[in-house]
Amino acid sequence: MELERDIVRALRQVFDPEIAVNVYDLGLIYELNVDEGHRVKIKMTLTAPNCPMADYVVGEVKKAVDDVPGVVSSDVELVWEPVWDKSRMSEEALIELGLEDD
Repeated sequence: MELERDIVRALRQVFDPEIAVNVYDLGLIYELNVDEGHRVKIKMTLTAPNCPMADYVVGEVKKAVDDVPGVVSSDVELVWEPVWDKSRMSEEALIELGLEDD
């Protein structure tokens, strides 16, 4: 779906300020659903539950999605299960952070 591709592109522009990798490639986006009315629901997590930037990152994800042409509305839910670990990261993110051999 073209709209979903555009949303992923937008999510790749949102960075965790404590890590120099975008939230999508970090594997923080657990679910991305776009309904027929172009309403978007996202379930995402953070690398740690006590992240001091939680509100900021969630707000930036919502803003990025809302700014995608065609999106009618978005709902971003912060979840903690399953617990995030580096196995959720893309190959590019692992390389960027020097973790590909871990």
